[in-house]
Amino acid sequence: MPMFSDGIPETELPAGATVTTDVVVVGSGPAGASAALLLATLGVGTIMITKYRWTANTPRAHITNQRSMEVFRDMGIEGQVLADATDHSLVGDTVFCTSIAGEEIGRIHTWGTRPDREGDYRLASPCLTVDIPQTYLEPILVRNAAQRGAQTRFSTEYLAHTQDADGVTVQVRDRLSGHEYSIRAKYLIGADGARSKVAADIGLPFEGAMDVAGSMNITFKADISRHVEHRPSVLYWVLQPGSNVGGIGAGLVRMVRPWNEWLVVWGYDITGEAPVIDEAAAVRIVRGLLGMPDLEVEITGTSLWGNNEMYATRLQQGRVFCAGDAIHRHPPSNGLGSNTSVQDSYNLAWKIAAVLKGQAEPALLDTYTAERAPVAERIVTRANRSSREFTGIFEALGVLGAADEAAMTAAIEERKANTPAGAAKRAALVRAMQLKNYEFNAHGVELGQHYTSAAVVCEGSELPVPARDADLYYEMSTVPGAHLPHAWVGDNTQRHALMDLAPYDRWTLLTGIAGEEWEQAAEKVGEELGIPLTAVVIGPGREVTDLYYDWAGLREIGESGVLLVRPDKHIAWRAMELPDEPESQLRDVLLSILGRN
Repeated sequence: MPMFSDGIPETELPAGATVTTDVVVVGSGPAGASAALLLATLGVGTIMITKYRWTANTPRAHITNQRSMEVFRDMGIEGQVLADATDHSLVGDTVFCTSIAGEEIGRIHTWGTRPDREGDYRLASPCLTVDIPQTYLEPILVRNAAQRGAQTRFSTEYLAHTQDADGVTVQVRDRLSGHEYSIRAKYLIGADGARSKVAADIGLPFEGAMDVAGSMNITFKADISRHVEHRPSVLYWVLQPGSNVGGIGAGLVRMVRPWNEWLVVWGYDITGEAPVIDEAAAVRIVRGLLGMPDLEVEITGTSLWGNNEMYATRLQQGRVFCAGDAIHRHPPSNGLGSNTSVQDSYNLAWKIAAVLKGQAEPALLDTYTAERAPVAERIVTRANRSSREFTGIFEALGVLGAADEAAMTAAIEERKANTPAGAAKRAALVRAMQLKNYEFNAHGVELGQHYTSAAVVCEGSELPVPARDADLYYEMSTVPGAHLPHAWVGDNTQRHALMDLAPYDRWTLLTGIAGEEWEQAAEKVGEELGIPLTAVVIGPGREVTDLYYDWAGLREIGESGVLLVRPDKHIAWRAMELPDEPESQLRDVLLSILGRN
């Protein structure tokens, strides 16, 4: 029989009993389920609760970028995710059209599938962007979290909490029986979505507004492979007379499963009454956007949601933290939502584990806000800007000022004319389509998070001035605070990504043959401070060699220098060359980062 952490069978919990654990996670979405998985992997007692009976019931988030795939690789579940995902090769021909069966206005290679951009993506990571709907991803995360020891409580609602010097008491309700009880924990993580009660209870400060526009989802099944498999993508944007251009900007037909499960996104005026979409209305919208008036369509669901433009400027209060949509609320543009949520938890979980295990002082936890709040602001700003940039396409087509559907049709048709006005419209369309790279190929936004906090020792190092657009292009660096660059290393029998040498359960030193003294320093300092710390020497004749000599060009330090890599793969500190007393310097740096000096 399943037990809570105090040994009480969960079916026999007496009234007024208190369950104990290390961490309570509220929410089982990408942020909450990732937090539970990461904490359980690190051996931290965790109870994850959600008021829902199961994981996501609609395929909301889906684009899963390279950084999130790296997290899943680190957790040993990359293969499981890939098995349920639509492959990278099928995600990229984002189409703009008058209907799926109608005329194309244009296409754009997206998510790094354009040949000249694919090299950027492959050089940046051992993983590629894929598409996996939330309905498929969440069960993988929850299953693995439970297998590794996390307790999962569905139909269990967070009510309130109180915190004191020693921990947090969380009040919850079993929604099936109505029974209320308490969970006593050291820490609480609120990953309870865009209307987070946890965030409200701790008074997180926010910038921006909620519900700035309205959208509806219609999920359906229909085999339309003959219209799409020759131009494979997950997104088909429809601009047509009568198409609702509110909400996120145009009618959208999104692939859920190739090529017979789909989702339509349709805007509505959120300032008015919410629309009621019956099956007949849903079929009419779907057939209109597909341009297939007689198509047999199976409607599988409808839902309404609001587009938000809000981010938290502080992410924690005492022993309570928030993650995911609770702290960054924005439209789905750029595909940043679930990805950033996973990465929030990746930043936070190892820090909580380090404090609970006595490896770090609680001050380390203050770096969560310092590091992730700027990311929250950046992605909310970028996603909303990308959403507004659709206006450029409408302006180029000349449909914004159209008085009626006939005028709209004429404006769209004018792009074909051999006239000065037609030529001007075609040139404007080129510019408008190029601007959409900032939504669909914003590699720098996806991967370029640089941290500045007490958990990073810079010692005068600064990020180089970007040679290219920092939103579109990701530039690897070993400046402290940057993410560990990607390179392939190994020997004549096996190949590893560099990140594989720095697993989530430890700190890692990376050096060259001339820096082999760091091995002894790591052993001594790790034992003295009680932290898992491993040194990896990369070079010929060692267990790990620089297979393509890429690492030599990326490391930015001398062969005797060193990179100190945090569990979350961000660089905590670097020494350009071997100092006179490497052991002493390493000890001082770690004591500072861990708040123990």
